[in-house]
Amino acid sequence: MAKVISFENNPYQENTYVLYDETGECAIIDPGMYTATEQNTVANFIKDNNLKPVLLLNTHCHIDHVLGNKFVFDKYGLKPQFHRGELPVLTAIVSYAPQMGIRYEVSPLPDEYLPETGNVKFGNTVLGLIFAPGHSPASLCFYDKAANMLIGGDVLFRRSIGRADLPGGNFNQLIDNIENKLFALPDDCTVYPGHGPETTIGYEKQNNPFLT
Repeated sequence: MAKVISFENNPYQENTYVLYDETGECAIIDPGMYTATEQNTVANFIKDNNLKPVLLLNTHCHIDHVLGNKFVFDKYGLKPQFHRGELPVLTAIVSYAPQMGIRYEVSPLPDEYLPETGNVKFGNTVLGLIFAPGHSPASLCFYDKAANMLIGGDVLFRRSIGRADLPGGNFNQLIDNIENKLFALPDDCTVYPGHGPETTIGYEKQNNPFLT
């Protein structure tokens, strides 16, 4: 069964996740590594645990979630996979990163894009795709049914939700996707968000001020 480890990276305190299972294969999700120290921390964990990265996944393509894409490609030869609707979000970073004072190493583009529904697999692990735009135009969440956990990106946070005021965002769409797609998951499903601490679906149903 898959295990997950989180690394907090970059000035936005973004959560980078490494999912791995008993086969030793792993998926890197939303690599936000910015400094050499952050890069080394993730790479050393992978090396020390004898893991083999086989997937690079982006829930969405805001700058804080893709800063490490180029590093992962250079080190492991993996191109990112995300929904095609996020491509304009990714390509826009080149023009706005300098204005924000952020050094951006340009991400490679996918060889293949992820659909709105279906699965991606590594080792013995199957991740179901949940299409949940609203924070960004084509956000995907990754649901591991066997481990009962969701890598949720910036859709749902502990007692909060993703911003909907960025380009391509839509507040009503975001709320609708959380209530109809994420809240359909088991109450004890652990949610690992793009920022901040983990939570559960049941806790957010009861305690999230945006959704009660």
